[in-house]
Amino acid sequence: RHVVGMTPRRIAALALLGALLSSVAACTARLPGARSQPVGPEIRIASYDFSENETLAHVYAEALRLQGFTVEVIEGIGTREVVHPALQQDRVDLVIDYLGTTLSFLASGSPRLNGANAVREALEPLLAARGLAMTRHAPAQDQNGFAVTAEFARRHRLTTLSDLRDLAPGLTLGGPPECPSRPYCLLGLQTTYHLAFEGFRPIESRSATVSSLVTGEIDVGMLETTDARLAGGSLVQLVDDLGLQPNENIVPLVRTDVLAKRGAVMRATLDKVSARLSTAEVIGLNRAVEVDGLDNDQAAAEWVRRNIAA
Repeated sequence: RHVVGMTPRRIAALALLGALLSSVAACTARLPGARSQPVGPEIRIASYDFSENETLAHVYAEALRLQGFTVEVIEGIGTREVVHPALQQDRVDLVIDYLGTTLSFLASGSPRLNGANAVREALEPLLAARGLAMTRHAPAQDQNGFAVTAEFARRHRLTTLSDLRDLAPGLTLGGPPECPSRPYCLLGLQTTYHLAFEGFRPIESRSATVSSLVTGEIDVGMLETTDARLAGGSLVQLVDDLGLQPNENIVPLVRTDVLAKRGAVMRATLDKVSARLSTAEVIGLNRAVEVDGLDNDQAAAEWVRRNIAA
């Protein structure tokens, strides 16, 4: 879900990034009698090109604004291959990331680590070498998850993925087309949980996965653990009791020099937001945008008003 093509939206976002940088450069030019103080946003937050990350960028931005910072959010500029170089080259200052995916990106072939703190310990020197630092990570995790209908879970007394073992030979799993070959999707379910499903149905979207679960076309569907449609109560995420998925706690990544310059207030603000972001809260944010139709910044502002400003 974190890798996208060169869509028109991303092209527009990259153009916005270039325009912002040009504007800041122009504003900071030294003119006779001009102030030496740079004019422009104090903190530039970039987001990846998917809705949840854009909303989270606005959540942290809104909290920072409450503390008097001027913040620019640059939405959807692309994948880590775009965003991480932008961080290192001082084009943006902060991105909201995910622990396990970040470690995999920076250290290809890194060993499986259990627990968020173990992932952080492995990440810290990799980030430091690139002039980056982490602040507090959130309890919220956006992982691959596997859901069934609430009625199906009640009928078969299902709470964990291990509970599927005896049922799997009569069940159909639905998920993205690449799922059968992915270690954290069907391949992982086979090797870690020894689940031998009767069949697999490729499904292009998460909304179609939900529809297929409700109509009974599939019995188990791959949905991320923060999917907006989990808030309705008709679906149940099965617990990953054997720890197939890596820790994917939400975590701000910040340029080290920016964190030092902006001081303890910036760190404390980021930490306060992270402390309040549970997986249930992120599901609610996603639902506000994807189901209720709010803009990312509107959903973020309302969440900050209730959870940070109050």
